[in-house]
Amino acid sequence: MELEKKLNILADSAKYDASCSSSGSTRKNKPGGVGNGSLGGICHSFSDDGRCISLFKILLTNHCIFDCKYCVNRASNDIPRTFFTPDEITALTLGFYRRNYIEGLFLSSAIYKNPDYTMELLLTTVRKLRKDNRFNGYIHLKAIPGADPRLIREAGYYADRMSVNIELPTQNSLKLLAPQKSKDAIIKPMSVISSKILENRDERKHYSSSPAYVPAGQSTQMVIGATPDTDLTIMTLSENLYKRFRLKRVYYSAYVPVSSHPALPGNIVPPLLREHRLYQADWLLRFYGFKAEELLNADNPNLDMELDPKSDWAVRNLHLFPVEVNSADYSMLLRVPGIGVHSAHRIVAARRHHSLDYGSLKKIGVVLKRACLFITCRGKYYGNISMNEALIKDSLASAGEKSKDKNPQWQQLSLFPSPDRPVPAQVLLPSITGEL
Repeated sequence: MELEKKLNILADSAKYDASCSSSGSTRKNKPGGVGNGSLGGICHSFSDDGRCISLFKILLTNHCIFDCKYCVNRASNDIPRTFFTPDEITALTLGFYRRNYIEGLFLSSAIYKNPDYTMELLLTTVRKLRKDNRFNGYIHLKAIPGADPRLIREAGYYADRMSVNIELPTQNSLKLLAPQKSKDAIIKPMSVISSKILENRDERKHYSSSPAYVPAGQSTQMVIGATPDTDLTIMTLSENLYKRFRLKRVYYSAYVPVSSHPALPGNIVPPLLREHRLYQADWLLRFYGFKAEELLNADNPNLDMELDPKSDWAVRNLHLFPVEVNSADYSMLLRVPGIGVHSAHRIVAARRHHSLDYGSLKKIGVVLKRACLFITCRGKYYGNISMNEALIKDSLASAGEKSKDKNPQWQQLSLFPSPDRPVPAQVLLPSITGEL
């Protein structure tokens, strides 16, 4: 099979893995244009310093011995099958890198023959890139559940990030849709990678020449909507993964129907809003000091589709509000809707010198449409409605609807906005930081 045809097949097979920020586009190049976003195999991720980087996203093979009902590459699915050799992936990666198409590699694979055989091929590929060709670009490598821990440990010295996809949040869900997989087989390589990362950090404190091991950490992915698992179950699992294995990210992938099976939901629209809410809740776990049991409980096992998770929590805990911005501690400021991590830091720093008023908060970048309902400034409440759960929820929901209905004249964000059209802080900061 021609290399280009292999590339199209295996790039298309890799697109359902959401463990990077984005992939897939229909934007083709035109005569006289620059770039092409429609060709398979290019995805985008973000480095620790905030740079958006392009990765060559590919499967080693889509031949799979497993028959996971939700997966496009399952053994029973009648699709074109092909295979890259380690030399072919090495040549493609170096060729794309030299042409400045990519800045790194995202390499995964279906399970071919057995986990050890597949992991050995992946290890051979990254070893060829790093050692034989001195490739120093970014590499994100998938660890294969069930593979020998020695193979996974060695691969970590060549990869910047590794990931093991959980796919489904409970053992019962795995039994239903992926009976050949087990939770223990998935968790074991996570534990191996986590332990080795900690061991390597200790080594590097004493021996600076020690090679770095998975310096960008590890991540995982869960498919959302293929099983009836609640958001509480999903967020509790994510919280435990962050604590136990110190994961960098948990990615949530809205289930896309690629097959029909009695155990799968019918013809559904991918639950993109639910995916979005889970990412918002995940952000609260990682950066805002929330716990899964605070955001959700047995009476409210799923996230509200009308309100973001922080606003929903605040509405259900009105006895804690309003808070005085000039005296509330940092952790409480983080729990106010409309105040993000950077805004909270600025408030704490600014009030050391003078008390803050409503105008000061606007300059700092607080989203006052939401925050005004939960704060006081110098003892004055600016919410204009009483602290009533129904009234505040309606106000937040209607504010969200109004923002959707508006049709502003959007402008491209610029690093150097013109003096006559500066980008307001309340617009610029949330768009960059993702604050709630």
